[in-house]
Amino acid sequence: MTRNEAYALLTRYLKTPNLIKHSLAVEAVMRGLARHFGQDEELWGLAGLLHDIDYEWTKDEPARHSMEGADLLAREGLPEEVVYAVRVHNDIHGLPRQSLMDRALYASDPLTGLIVAGALIKPEKKLSAIDVPFLLNRFHEKSFARGASREQIKSCSEMGLSLEEFMKIGLESMQAIAKEMGL
Repeated sequence: MTRNEAYALLTRYLKTPNLIKHSLAVEAVMRGLARHFGQDEELWGLAGLLHDIDYEWTKDEPARHSMEGADLLAREGLPEEVVYAVRVHNDIHGLPRQSLMDRALYASDPLTGLIVAGALIKPEKKLSAIDVPFLLNRFHEKSFARGASREQIKSCSEMGLSLEEFMKIGLESMQAIAKEMGL
């Protein structure tokens, strides 16, 4: 599946602009991590872009989220490693994160929320207005971006990355698509 085909599939199932922007952000971070680790950027990007494809119809039933999306992606012919990464990004299922891609998607999902929240509290409301030290300070504030699981973000250590390294890759990746995100 090409990136354009994946985007068309995503927008067939997701209609909420912020969910689409979240998907773009996770795609960007996954591509940045793939570059960092010398992995397939296209494949990792697909996992990031499509990871929440089922969210609008499963959001009220967390036990269904990511299972239905993964099943849909399998029917669409996506590679098993992408399907599995999407399936295991939702911790509720208790499935093991086996590959580097699995670990990257799991940690990247909440990181994007933390980064967006950081940009939105700045007067400029731009990704260019924040840096890693700012994000690290906000990371330790429990009341800031409550929905961004700190434990999940800290799982970047499973990839051999420090929190600072992970935030740097994530922020730079998202800054590269700031225009598409409206930030």
